[in-house]
Amino acid sequence: MLRTGIVGLPNVGKSTLFNALTSAKNAQSANYPFCTIEPNVGVVNVPDERLEVLQKLCKCSDIIPTAIEFVDIAGLVKGASKGEGLGNQFLHNIREVDAIIQVVRCFDDPNTIHVAGKVNPLDDIEVINTELALADLASVEKRQARISKQAKSGDKDAVLENSVLTKLTDLLSEGTFINLNDHFNEDEIAVAKQLNLMSVKPVIYAANVSEFDLKEGNAYTKQVEEYASKHNAEVVLISAKIEEELAELGEDEAKEYLAELGIEDSGINRMIKSVYRLLNLRTFITAGEKEVHAWTIPAGAKAPQAAGVIHTDFEKGFIRAEITPYEEFVANGSYAACKDKGVTRLEGKDYVVQDGDLVHFRFSV
Repeated sequence: MLRTGIVGLPNVGKSTLFNALTSAKNAQSANYPFCTIEPNVGVVNVPDERLEVLQKLCKCSDIIPTAIEFVDIAGLVKGASKGEGLGNQFLHNIREVDAIIQVVRCFDDPNTIHVAGKVNPLDDIEVINTELALADLASVEKRQARISKQAKSGDKDAVLENSVLTKLTDLLSEGTFINLNDHFNEDEIAVAKQLNLMSVKPVIYAANVSEFDLKEGNAYTKQVEEYASKHNAEVVLISAKIEEELAELGEDEAKEYLAELGIEDSGINRMIKSVYRLLNLRTFITAGEKEVHAWTIPAGAKAPQAAGVIHTDFEKGFIRAEITPYEEFVANGSYAACKDKGVTRLEGKDYVVQDGDLVHFRFSV
């Protein structure tokens, strides 16, 4: 399952956001640093309006959406890479996630203490990014101390890895996130990914604002957006307080509340969709009499790979994939009608599964 870590300085709204994400009160929220002592974990369904449409057409009882695991990690402080605050324990937790949501405080409130004594989102971002980079740098230097000896002997793999480690040392010294595609070729990227560095993970900056700035943003969020655009990251405006209130409402009440705020979708839904976009993920669907089930695959995945997400036997014994595009299924109303119109087709092992494809796999065991 996809794992996303929520990080940030103390008192920026991380745990409040986590509570809203999971619609549960299992993450403490208090006005003092380090109120989150152990990383809280919650599994959140990925919003997909298509599933309810398909449920009605297929007349089935169950919907099984795809999901993301969110990890709420304790607030980092300056010096965390050297053990300050709660230190390396939480840096380790960040290494285990696929993407990072960095919550950035973009609101003024004299009643909520800021760990640095003032609100400055760019300073906050730099503190987090620098600490992650410093921790990665220590890891890279330690690894290079071992691998350089093998590289001197002429070992081909060691020479490649040593070269990658040297490049990473220079990049990490700049104290910011790294886009591997900008600096490394395909072989080097494969090596860099094995190091499980935090500074190469995709990042979304969740600009936490008051309800009054949720629609248009403010001077703080403009700074964050400008920073993110320079560093291949995404920004989502979110009011953790509003999201927590929305989590307490029913579906219809929540929609009315959003309409009153002049917003079409919740910040949480937009954030989850941003994670999918940032990680370049796609959803295919299996739908029948029993259930409608969404499955996650990386963009570019071929039919056998997609089959393997359901079960390894499907991939091993793959024969053909019966494909019906979502739009065609909705337009025609049933598999039978789609087959009569010729919009359902059989595809082989080289077919690249598209987002929204309804798929039935043929396989032999």
